[in-house]
Amino acid sequence: MAEQRVADHKVVAFTFVILDENRQVMEQSDLPISYVHGVDERIIDKLAEAMAGHAVGDTIEVTLSPKEGFGEHDPDLTYTDDIDNVPAEYRQIGAEAMFQNEAGETRTMVVTRIEDGKITLDGNHPYAGRTITYRLKIADIRDATTQEVGSGVVEDGLSALH
Repeated sequence: MAEQRVADHKVVAFTFVILDENRQVMEQSDLPISYVHGVDERIIDKLAEAMAGHAVGDTIEVTLSPKEGFGEHDPDLTYTDDIDNVPAEYRQIGAEAMFQNEAGETRTMVVTRIEDGKITLDGNHPYAGRTITYRLKIADIRDATTQEVGSGVVEDGLSALH
């Protein structure tokens, strides 16, 4: 039987390491995550393109600019207020608070700075504005079922990066 390669309508499982501009590990997953190649819109395009044609065991490195990855840092998504106006449970770096706008859309904001009686919350993705490198290792490839191709969702695995 011919070796499976990453192509449209294949379920691809991979592990990853995310490196910052200085090649320091920012995040990693040793537990494979899966997506349906050519169908799942949640995976970053450049990652899917880089994996195309590769086989199980292959390692691929892909560097993403902010535009290709998680976007530029948007200063309109940061908010600074007097710390006394923020409930005590959110007065620590890394605390997450969920906010909802008038249209009913929600956004998670993370406390990123506490200084001089002020607290700053940031609604940007933590990697926004950064050039990052994914080191991907293909763990498994199989044919997608008709249902997986139709829905773009893998039936038996963790879903893809977004």
